[in-house]
Amino acid sequence: MRRIITGIVGLSLLAGCNENSRNEQTALNYPETKKVDTVTNYFGTEVKDPYRWLEDDRSEETENWVEAQNEVTFDYLKKIPFRKELEERLSELWNYEKIGAPFKEGDYIYFFKNDGLQDQYVVYRKKSEDAEPEVFLNPNNFSEDGTTSLSGLNFSENGKMAAYSISEGGSDWRKIIITDAESKEVVEDTIQDVKFSGVSWKGDEGFYYSSYEKPEGSELSAKTDQHRLFYHKLGTKQSEDKLIFGGTEDQKHRYVGGSVSEDNRYLFISARNATSGGKLFMMDLSQDDPQIMTIIGNEKTDTYVIENEGSKIFLVTNLDAPNKKIVTVDAANPQPENWEEFIPETENVLSPSTAGGYFFAEYMEDAISKVKQYDYEGNLVRDVELPGIGSAGGFGAKKEDDVLYYSFTNYVTPGTIYKYQIEEGTSEVYNKPKIDFNTEDYESKQVFFTSKDGTKVPMIITHKKGLKLNGKNPTILYGYGGFNISLTPSFSTANAVWMEQGGVYAVPNLRGGGEYGKEWHDAGIKLKKQNVFDDFIAAAEYLIEENYTSSDYLAIRGGSNGGLLVGATMTQRSDLMQVALPAVGVMDMLRYHTFTAGAGWAYDYGTAEDSKEMFEYLYNYSPVHNLEEGTEYPATLITTGDHDDRVVPAHSFKFAAELQDKQAGDNPALIRIETKAGHGAGKPTKMIIEEYADIFGFTLYNMGYEVLPNKIEEKVKG
Repeated sequence: MRRIITGIVGLSLLAGCNENSRNEQTALNYPETKKVDTVTNYFGTEVKDPYRWLEDDRSEETENWVEAQNEVTFDYLKKIPFRKELEERLSELWNYEKIGAPFKEGDYIYFFKNDGLQDQYVVYRKKSEDAEPEVFLNPNNFSEDGTTSLSGLNFSENGKMAAYSISEGGSDWRKIIITDAESKEVVEDTIQDVKFSGVSWKGDEGFYYSSYEKPEGSELSAKTDQHRLFYHKLGTKQSEDKLIFGGTEDQKHRYVGGSVSEDNRYLFISARNATSGGKLFMMDLSQDDPQIMTIIGNEKTDTYVIENEGSKIFLVTNLDAPNKKIVTVDAANPQPENWEEFIPETENVLSPSTAGGYFFAEYMEDAISKVKQYDYEGNLVRDVELPGIGSAGGFGAKKEDDVLYYSFTNYVTPGTIYKYQIEEGTSEVYNKPKIDFNTEDYESKQVFFTSKDGTKVPMIITHKKGLKLNGKNPTILYGYGGFNISLTPSFSTANAVWMEQGGVYAVPNLRGGGEYGKEWHDAGIKLKKQNVFDDFIAAAEYLIEENYTSSDYLAIRGGSNGGLLVGATMTQRSDLMQVALPAVGVMDMLRYHTFTAGAGWAYDYGTAEDSKEMFEYLYNYSPVHNLEEGTEYPATLITTGDHDDRVVPAHSFKFAAELQDKQAGDNPALIRIETKAGHGAGKPTKMIIEEYADIFGFTLYNMGYEVLPNKIEEKVKG
């Protein structure tokens, strides 16, 4: 191994340490992965793809490979001496009551609750705040193994009907089940084959939803290209559902959605071909024969309708406003040339919502929440006083509501629900979780470091108070950096266990994210994607330079686009970290757009077919294509799910096969493949806890620990 265990606190304290047992553990015999002669020509460059056969998720050969890999991986993980301790502590800390913000539908107040270790949250309801709650919907009864989850719940206008969607095995494909809310009885046939869809009711008559035609071949990996919006009228069959938008060449888009205004007067239709930029249309449902009217006919902006007051429409847009603003327009002429500014753009990114006849403008200031309340004339009513420095969310309610419930959290504060009086502007604690974690023992600090090109990048570092900056603290550096997604402070039970072990948890706000608006996002896409990796590398170097950790005790972690981040970083700077933890990552940058809805990610990535320059750029950082024989890569635990139909597991399969073939030295190169699991949403609690025990156990073990760090600390103090 590249790393040794001397220098932690002293060998005499490393109870049970046995370097010979470690060498035996790391002398792994990986399953043999066959190579094929597949070659693709890109602008005159021939690229070998020896593991292309692993893309066939339906083949028996791939299934056998998955089984063989898991056998090696789980055999390794179960021999980690303190893995069981981690699982027990994770279960213990996880076992507290978690209650979501209440919401009113019809005659009932509904809320989500998990008693502690339930695989899925249960939906409860009650007639009043003081009434005894009853179970409305229990997703734990959907399947015996807990892998079927609730992915959406929407009520009709009067609250008498409910439509809820379920995901099976973590897949993005959904089924919609329609019930009589009062009796809780299923009243219609299940709506099948729904994907990337909300449910938006039109009064009490029916609802709009979106889906694709079922693809040929594997529904978990085959390309889905044309999204369509349907209207389902209650009492009719799905085969009779009316096609509203899509299905024709001039209306061909990868992502289509429909949303009905609260007064049921308008239907707003979004149509996109990428995760950024889209068209916007509307229909006046009060007319006998409503026609589709264009609001924005190009895909150069991100614009959506947030509210209407009669024919006055309020839109959120980044048109000529990279940090977003709110504008108003009359529904008769809704095009941009007629817009009037309502809440102007500021230097901070805007994420607004509405509740009780007011607008709530949430801003991110260096990834920290600030909230302002405005009336319908655009006048500032007040700055909302938040409980502290962190992330606030949920400032939404119906127009007639006089209270709303928002959540507040940060890296050391479990999510707490607050009740906010909309007119008075006062907050009180509604539900504070009772968890066996003393937040006063931990601290978070925001720092700014300098990336390769001189750009200042923020990072929040969280750990126990009194941390010694001696370069020997086990550290997880977590990143994402893409798709305009912002990483704001939030509590994680799993990370709490990591920090209990003396671990440092660091999260940089990389370019490619949305923390500083569209310009920050665009600084990390396509031919600028290397900026994201450079930012992440600079974050690691900062942690090492400031003696929070060293390469011997640094792990890098990220999922999805963050899995790509980890894959690219470990291939570019294999010397920088001891452990790499890529989860459900996009690893084959030359073929990602050929699976499911992957082509929609081209705004961020570009594709290998765009141009010779784009191909070469992707080829030069694609993790699968940049593993070099004879290089000692960090100890790597790749994680994925066999039902992931967003980032198909073939990305991780191929990366694992390449890494096992080319790894030099003894560092393990393992892949952990969860069966009946997808991209992450809806995963049962038991499965989550087991996965974190494996991840943390693998990380600490490969940093040289034979016992948990807090046990060493106890012996030092003793």
